[in-house]
Amino acid sequence: MKFCSECAHPVELAVPAGDNRPRYVCASCATIHYQNPKMVLGTLPIWEADGELKILLCKRAIEPRRGYWTLPAGFMENNETTAEAAMRETVEEAGANIVLGPLFSLLNVARVHQVHMFYLATLSDLDFAPGEESLDVQMFSEAQIPWDDLAFPTTRTTLELFLADHKRVREGGRYGFHTLDINRPMRSDL
Repeated sequence: MKFCSECAHPVELAVPAGDNRPRYVCASCATIHYQNPKMVLGTLPIWEADGELKILLCKRAIEPRRGYWTLPAGFMENNETTAEAAMRETVEEAGANIVLGPLFSLLNVARVHQVHMFYLATLSDLDFAPGEESLDVQMFSEAQIPWDDLAFPTTRTTLELFLADHKRVREGGRYGFHTLDINRPMRSDL
């Protein structure tokens, strides 16, 4: 940050009185500009018929990770709840009609200043299509998931947790709520 969004004067990095970390501070109007993590919200949309489970994934049409598969998700907007953001992103990226379930995973990705949250969701029908940010949208059984072509560690982690929980659900258990810190980069070559 170079200039104050309140008065347009230059800002400087300083530790404000009563704080414990550097912030951008305007020397002219004394505004402290806090920078906080971005919230990424999405869903894990499933369809189960005749005992077969399928998961809806989107192939990204934008960077980062264009051409890789992910769950429908994106940045939360102001004036939205987390549930509203997850549903909006699912419609925008996959054109999918869903019934939103409970929050399933909360993944801290501190190195990129983000928190990713995924809700369980059930597809209402199989009427879906790629949105502007998706090249393709497809249903995958567990054996078909393109593990080597997943876009983000949070997608992989959420899918792994879901599939492990789903096995327990088939044995009479329940889906859990999972929170983890994700420290590995998007690609193994980073």
